[in-house]
Amino acid sequence: MATKIRYKVQLHRGVTQQDLLDLPALLREDLPRYQQILSLDPYKTRKVPSHGLKGELAGYRALEIDWNRLAYRLVYRVYDTPAPRRLLVLSFAEHDPAYERAIARKGN
Repeated sequence: MATKIRYKVQLHRGVTQQDLLDLPALLREDLPRYQQILSLDPYKTRKVPSHGLKGELAGYRALEIDWNRLAYRLVYRVYDTPAPRRLLVLSFAEHDPAYERAIARKGN
């Protein structure tokens, strides 16, 4: 039996136009796996730690991705209403740049 997708995952244009180009190729290839994890439950991400954010990114969440001894973050916002449920990935980069890019991209 196939697993039911519960959330539609959308990528901010900055993710496709900048972040993915900046990522190492092997990490970039993992994006579909992270999208699948988020589509099932963006609050309880299986096997990939996540946490809610504070400050300027209150209401947003981040996947904690440790890759090749570097901390990466995939920052996203969940929209449970209106239907369909969806989430927007704002950034995918090394720790600090991921948060900086997400703040800059909010509302854009």
